[in-house]
Amino acid sequence: MTVSVQVVDGEHCLVGDWPGIGVGNEFLAHLRARAFSPATVRAYAFDLVNFARFLDERDVALGSVEPMDVFAWVDWQGARTPGSGKVVRLAPRSAAPATINRRVAAVRAFFEFLVMSKACAANPVPAPRRGQGLRPTARGMLGHLGPGRARGGGRLVREQRRLPESLDLAEVQAFMSGLRTHRDRAMVLAMLLGGLRSAEVRGLLIKDVDQGRRRLRVVGKGGRERVVPVDAAFFAELVAYLRHERPRGLTTPECFVVLRGPTTGAPVSEAGLRALFRRHRDTSGATRVRPHRLRHTYGTELAVAGIDLLALRELMGHVSPETTSRYVHLSTEHLAAEYAAARATLSDVR
Repeated sequence: MTVSVQVVDGEHCLVGDWPGIGVGNEFLAHLRARAFSPATVRAYAFDLVNFARFLDERDVALGSVEPMDVFAWVDWQGARTPGSGKVVRLAPRSAAPATINRRVAAVRAFFEFLVMSKACAANPVPAPRRGQGLRPTARGMLGHLGPGRARGGGRLVREQRRLPESLDLAEVQAFMSGLRTHRDRAMVLAMLLGGLRSAEVRGLLIKDVDQGRRRLRVVGKGGRERVVPVDAAFFAELVAYLRHERPRGLTTPECFVVLRGPTTGAPVSEAGLRALFRRHRDTSGATRVRPHRLRHTYGTELAVAGIDLLALRELMGHVSPETTSRYVHLSTEHLAAEYAAARATLSDVR
């Protein structure tokens, strides 16, 4: 049995001889019809591939999946023990708990789709807190399909609560010093000074840049929009890039484009941005610098400065208040450290 993800006519699709290819692609088409982002569709496609390979290895038909098969799949993925980095069992796989939980959520949604389309009698994917039906307005991803089907959320694998990892000034300066183009510096500063996600930087449109008011209109996860004020240092690099580096006469709506090579003028790709960061980490020695850590540094700095929690949530585009609260926890840790330092100083004076 073979199954993989390929781009067909610009869309991520399942290909191969797995018997579930047809309904799998119907599910992905449904996601696209519901205006889920290409990144979400791609992620769900790969999650289905992982599940399909497990079913093939265990010789389980898609229509015969039971709850215990799902638990066996979770174990098959080799969850790492939180905080240890070790694998619970000896296996060639080693997925993080968050990855496993995301895959389970994707497959749960897939079976929910099959139930609603009458291709499956019941959803075999266990859902924590069974029996706690959600209100129609609070259902999960596929709650629009019908009443009474979506169940409470939750995770099958316990995840360690991880605080955002921020960067110190020396790391940022070392990394920035190696960037040779205004484009690269503008992209990095959008994350560091505006808190943009890497996908938001790549998807930023020229028409959404307000140079006069120093604002960016950002389309984040789930198509949610927000307006973000960004420091003048970012706009200085952006203006220099647009004037001196971006090819003339381009009709590409995306702000950041490839500057050389056969794809000149095309939007910067996910792989291209990853390669840029990898290359400059190697040359600068700032090995911890990654797009999400630049964004975390933005959030941490604002939390330490005492910004209102609701304001921080809006600026970062968080859906869950719990996500934003992690930055407030970091702020508390910072205050505790400052208090300890002050007490030590007072002790020395005495």
